This record gives sequence, C-alpha cells and structure tokens, in this order.
Amino acid sequence: MRNLTLGLLLVSTLAAFPADNYTVVSPSGRLKTVIDAGETLSYSINLNDNPVLDPSPLSMTLENGKVWGFNPKVKKVARKSVDTLVPSPFYRAENVKECYNAATLDFEGGWSVEFRVYDDGVAYRFISNQKKPLIIKDEGVEYNFPSDAKAFIPYVLPRKDDPYFNSFENEYTEVKLSEVDKNKIAFLPLVVELDDNVKVCITESDLEQFPGLYMTAGDNPNGLKGNHAPYPKTKKQGGHNELQLVVQERENFIAKTNGKRVFPWRVAIVTDNYCDLAASNLSYLLASPNRLSDISWIKPGKVAWDWWNAWNIIGVDFKTGVNNDTYKKYIDFASENGIEYVILDEGWAVNKKADLMQVVPEIDLAEIIDYADKKNVGIVLWAGYYAFDRDMENVCKHYSDMGVKGFKVDFMDRDDQEIVDFVHRASATAAKYNLFLDLHGMYKPAGLNRTYPNVLNFEGVNGLEQMKWSDGKLDQMKYDVMIPYIRQVAGPMDYTPGAMKNATKSSYHANYYEPMSQGTRCHQLALFTIYDSPFTMLCDTPSNYDAEPESRDFISSIPTTWDETRIIDGAMGEYIITARRKGDKWYVAGITDWTPREIKLDLSFLADGSHKAILFKDGVNAERNARDYKKENLTVGNSDILDISLAPGGGFAMIID
Repeated sequence: MRNLTLGLLLVSTLAAFPADNYTVVSPSGRLKTVIDAGETLSYSINLNDNPVLDPSPLSMTLENGKVWGFNPKVKKVARKSVDTLVPSPFYRAENVKECYNAATLDFEGGWSVEFRVYDDGVAYRFISNQKKPLIIKDEGVEYNFPSDAKAFIPYVLPRKDDPYFNSFENEYTEVKLSEVDKNKIAFLPLVVELDDNVKVCITESDLEQFPGLYMTAGDNPNGLKGNHAPYPKTKKQGGHNELQLVVQERENFIAKTNGKRVFPWRVAIVTDNYCDLAASNLSYLLASPNRLSDISWIKPGKVAWDWWNAWNIIGVDFKTGVNNDTYKKYIDFASENGIEYVILDEGWAVNKKADLMQVVPEIDLAEIIDYADKKNVGIVLWAGYYAFDRDMENVCKHYSDMGVKGFKVDFMDRDDQEIVDFVHRASATAAKYNLFLDLHGMYKPAGLNRTYPNVLNFEGVNGLEQMKWSDGKLDQMKYDVMIPYIRQVAGPMDYTPGAMKNATKSSYHANYYEPMSQGTRCHQLALFTIYDSPFTMLCDTPSNYDAEPESRDFISSIPTTWDETRIIDGAMGEYIITARRKGDKWYVAGITDWTPREIKLDLSFLADGSHKAILFKDGVNAERNARDYKKENLTVGNSDILDISLAPGGGFAMIID
C-alpha cells in the first residue's frame, strides 16, 4: 500500500551538538519537547510554552548489564519533517493526516532514540542496531508531571497467582497522582488531567516482540513509571475451560528479541480540548504500515451474535441452543436485514478439549456454512486462545477451505511477550488463509489494525457483556462516556451494543439469560455510530429485534467503517457527540451519563442545500421507561442548530442524506 505524500519529506544529518539539549517542535509550534542527553537521558514537554511533562528519564537495561540512557554519548542527530496522508482502510476515515517533526539521536554503543512531535502528541522509541539477539531486563519509562494532577486509572484486579493475568476490561478510578496505589499496576491507555484543561493520554503503539506497558505509582509523587510482565518461564494449561496457558513462574527479564529492531512507541497525546483527544489518530499513525499485499478480501460488517442473548429465540418449534436449527434462524435474520455475518460463539467445539477439530454432534458446520453462503451471510467461529495456538496452521486452512470467514479468538488474558508474539503470528497466519480476526480477552490494539488490517476488532473494553452479571454498582453510563476519550484512542472496540431491553438507573438489574442495558434505547442506537468498530456485534436476539422493527432497521443501515469522522462536542465522563460520513450520508449520534442534558447540535459540517434526516431521540418519558423513544423525519441545512433533549443515560442517533 503506498503513501499519498502531500508535503516534503526532509531528512538532514547533523553533527553532534556541543550542548546536551535537543529541541523538537510540532508543525504548528504548539507542542515542544526538549531532550536532555546529559548524565541521564530524559525529555520534557511544553504546550504553548507551559509545562506539561517535567524531565522524565528513559532507559533500556540489557541482560549483560549495559544500560542505554545512562551517560549517553551522542554520535549524530538526524532530523526530518513529514506531512503526508496515510491510507487507513477499515478505520474511522478513508485517510488520516500525518504531520510531525522528528529527531533521531544515535548514541555510541549501537542504539538510538527517535522522537516525533505532532500537534497533538509526543512519542519516542528505542532503536537497536545490535548484531546479536538481545535479552532485555527492563525498560525505564517515566512520566513526571508538574503538579499533583488528577488521573483516570484502569487498575488491574490483583491475583495472587499472576498479577499480570487480566482481561483489560476494568473501569477507571479517578485519583490524584500522589494517591495512585503503589501495590497495583494499571494497563493503558490512561489519562492525566492537568490544570488549564490540559489532558495527557498515555499509551503505546507498534507493540511487537515485547511485552505491553503498564504504569504504576512513580518515585516522584507527581509521576507514573512503567512496568512490564516478565517473560513466562513455566506455564500450565488451565483457566477458562482449559483454553488458556496460565503462567506459573516468570523469568527475570521482560523480552528476548532481535538485535536489530525498533521498539514500541511510548506515546503522550497532549491536548487542551476533549474533542481533539477523542479524535487523535496517533496510535494508528505510529504503527508499522500494512504488511498484507492484498486486502480486497477483507469485508467489515455487522454480525448477529448468539451468546449475550443466550440463544433466546421465541415462537419456534425447536429447542434453541447450540444446534443447526438455531443458527439457521440467526442466518435467516441476518440475511433478511442485510447483516453480513453470524457468529458461532463458545459451544460449537467440544468443551474442555482445546481442540477446534472436535465439533459437538449437535452442529453440522458444513451444512450451516452452505446454508449461510446461499443467503449471502458469512460464518465466524469463536476459538479459545490455546486451542487456536496449538494447531493454528491446520485450523486456519481447514476452516478457510470450508468457507469460514474469520475467528473470534478469546481468553489470551495477558500481554507478556509470549502473547504479543502469538497475536502477531495469529494475524499473519489468518491473513494467509483469507481469514479476519476479532480479538477478545485482549490488550489494547496498539496499532495492530494498521499493520494487519485483517484484525478488524479488539475487546479490552468493559463492554455490554457486563450487563449479564453486574449489579447497579457498575455505572456503565459513566463508563460509556469515558472510553471514547481513553480506550478508543488506542483503536477499535468490540463493545457489542444493541440491547432492546433498556433500563433506567432504578429499574436496572443483572439477568444472565435475559439481559438488559443500562440507559435508554436511543443510547444503544447511538453506540453504533460513536464507537469505532469495523466488526460490530448486534448483541440481542433476533426475536427482540423483530419486535422492534424501527430500531432493527436503523441499526442495520449503519456502516461499520467511515470516510470521515468528526468529534463535534463532549467532555470525558459526561457526554460525547460524534459525526461520521460514509459517501454522501452523515451519521450523527450523542450519549450522556446519568445526567440529563440539553444538546445544541450544530449542523455546519453539512454541504450546502437541504437534507433529509431521520432522528431517533429519547421519548418524553424515557427517564421512567428507558425504552421510550421518538422517531422524527426532518429537513435540515448547514445553518441549523437542533435542540435535542437527552434523558438520564440517554442518547440520540440520526442519519442525514
């Protein structure tokens, strides 16, 4: 895939400066980083000449005792400026603009550090030019802030057997930096909010042949420092239905890797505007470019899902469950409503065997795939991580030959180097057999969807599945308006929206077999536009959708990839309004937390002339009955400002031609 270059790519190699400080400024001049290559390598960040990050050291410790970053000796500095368009298939826009200034410092000892400064963030990475393979003992990552700022931290829930075993689905704890729990680690992304509305989102990108980055309380009371899962030493098959490898013991190093390589990017997205934070593309831009020569076979779309709704189809004369009759009903529903896929979630393969070649006798996969193909519906299969990994080549070839379109791979629940290596191997192997992936039990995307566009979606989000078992202490409405500014900044999310049973704050209760959502019907409709999700699951049962044809038809008409995305308005943890364009149509949606709001929707992004619009908004009684909504047909123009009322936990969604 070729880049569409708009500007001049300029590279100049300079002799080592007499001073130890090197400055890189963003294209507009609003962001600046100063790199100090003195006794300890560090950097700082200013936004509009105000401090955002105090000097923060970076280092890499090798097994042989060498430490890159202590007493560094600069050999040369290479600077470059880039202004280009990056093609972004199956993403939030057809192309995304990449514009930055960079400096790469080469040091004695065969290593370098590259810094890139964008208008919305600063990123750096280590580069190794060693001839022999490396064992990395540790990487020093620190973020030292100028004040005791507020942080939004997704703590890992502690486990005695392995503190790094987690599904990356936790809520956010709001806490001062000085009060971050020293006994816990937090996965990324996370956000720190400084004075003057400055937000810093810490994440990483281009994660390969290395463990994922966690953060914990720093040595500086106003800081955070990095933490990595050590490399697995011994493992035991176990976990969920014997489908996982549970680490029993870990090594005293974090990675074993090639000697010549680039390491993952350490990213600080910096903005004084919530909309800009939610709109950031840095995680995607910093990833390695597409490695697939042909992506024409990859077809994003929506999928009818069986597990959340517990196969609850009514009005039929067969026992619903994991059997051919049930899946044919899901296929009929998908075909009738233009839904591209049906997934067979856990249950189609024999339980506790970790063998995807053993299919339960109630299922005839060949018959199901043939039935779906005749109805222009693709079949996707769920797979436990270990079952997929232990026989990956055979599984991918066999099911691709049968006509399966992709796999939902689940329960990795780690991001040490072994799992990161598995994810890359799975992505490449699946692509070899024209299979796409939806990765669950999974860490943040970290740009993998750019490198392997066949990886369409990722979990790592506290999605709607939590409503099957969580009580009212889980504030899903607050979480829903947090993640566009935090988790989604790292890439697509398989949140699995679309509940037709909707509940107010007082009427919500967990129900495993007949689950409901918190919040209103229109909140659920809006999520299909607000969340990045190229492979979007419709969580509810065909029977519930058919009982609500207006909502069903509206959901069915919403695309899953976009030509353009704009964040119109919002505030983290309060509300968000998003507008997306596909062709000539605009899809606009907004959601709120449990606070009712009066929204003024500015339609100035529309082209000149009048446009027909369909609007779904909360009904006047939605605060008492969350299923209440009103559908309106409107004629609008780009000079209009619409007044829309959002109920507690509410939302709106519209399509504009």
